[in-house]
Amino acid sequence: MKLDPEARYAETHEWARKENDVVTCGITDHAQESLSDIVYVELPEVGDTFEKGDAFGVVESVKAASDVYLPVGGEIVAVNDALEDTPELVNQDPYGEGWLIQFNPSAPDELDDLMDSAAYEAFVAEEEG
Repeated sequence: MKLDPEARYAETHEWARKENDVVTCGITDHAQESLSDIVYVELPEVGDTFEKGDAFGVVESVKAASDVYLPVGGEIVAVNDALEDTPELVNQDPYGEGWLIQFNPSAPDELDDLMDSAAYEAFVAEEEG
């Protein structure tokens, strides 16, 4: 399982990385491995606002469809339009080209409530038993 040491992680398997005033968000490498081949990604509109924990999109694979949750509340400022034609980018590079959204956090200190990469790795190991 690959991890991004700069990112913070939610128990619902999303990552969030603060870059200046904007937070970039996607699903973790563990999540994309569990889903398998991703065939479709449904993303919100720019300008939509969500509370922490709200579902903001859906990732569909050959195995299942899965809601994606915002780890920190905020307003969407960008969506990864490339995923419309190439959803497999989420499988190939979940922390890079396969990002899902960027948002302005409504409470940036909520990022501190998320797990760092070591804590997330331990969480996944415990979850898998």
